[in-house]
Amino acid sequence: MRTAISAAGLACALLALAASPATAQDAKLLERGAYLVNGVVACGNCHLQRDEKGAPLFERGLSGGMVFDEEPFKAHAANITPDPETGIGNWTDAQLAKAIREGIRPDGSVIGPPMPIGFYRGISDDDLRAIVAYLRAQPPVRHAVPKSEYRIPLPPSYGPPIDAKVMAPSPEDSVAYGAYLAGPLGHCMDCHTPWVNGHPDMKRLGAGGNPFPGPWGVSVSRNLTPHETGLKGWSDAEIARAIREGVRKDGTPLKPPMGFGFYKSIDDRDMQALIAYLRSLEPLPFAAPPGTAPAGSGK
Repeated sequence: MRTAISAAGLACALLALAASPATAQDAKLLERGAYLVNGVVACGNCHLQRDEKGAPLFERGLSGGMVFDEEPFKAHAANITPDPETGIGNWTDAQLAKAIREGIRPDGSVIGPPMPIGFYRGISDDDLRAIVAYLRAQPPVRHAVPKSEYRIPLPPSYGPPIDAKVMAPSPEDSVAYGAYLAGPLGHCMDCHTPWVNGHPDMKRLGAGGNPFPGPWGVSVSRNLTPHETGLKGWSDAEIARAIREGVRKDGTPLKPPMGFGFYKSIDDRDMQALIAYLRSLEPLPFAAPPGTAPAGSGK
């Protein structure tokens, strides 16, 4: 699977920066945004349009439309290209940042699941600026997306406005930085923590067990804790291969919606931090949903 949502768009943006008085810091910010959006954050895993078999249509950019038809909701991923009529073209940078990190649109409405706002609240100021800069650099794509329907009440907000500075942990602290990658940035724990009544059960962080129906059938998020039904006995190389390539310890393929095509671009330093964090989790048994196989199952 290709990962670059718009390699051409990034190249054009970088050329534009080079031809303007913009600083090297601007280019660095854009490159960081590209690494995040096309890597661990994997925005395209939801916001890319898909064909009838679920294959991503990269040429249409982050123009949304992917449908999440679950018991609590029927949600449609939004168009987050800079189209002024159907996307985020008329939003200010501050409004876009607030939508990503606080789940509040410019009109004051609340963004519902599966957008993992509870995790995104921890995205650092610097990384948020980089993500916004990259989204701004993408070609606008006109694509009207239907309004999502919710059969559960949405919260009035996901917490108080974020006014204080938010900083990422130092990469020198592998476990803390890995928690930042797996939580606020990669939101791995959003899929790999059992959901109860439309919300992740944080007391069973990383225990897996969420079913994901799609063109691939039904996949179930696996246990990421160092339990015998999880990653106990896996080597670092085996965990890295599962994340980047979608291959289990026994060599069999994992299924979507895990964004392997995006995660393959995670660099070695970040991968080592992710693995250090997963190994630090409390060992918990696999949270198998009713009617599914117990240990070892998962996407």
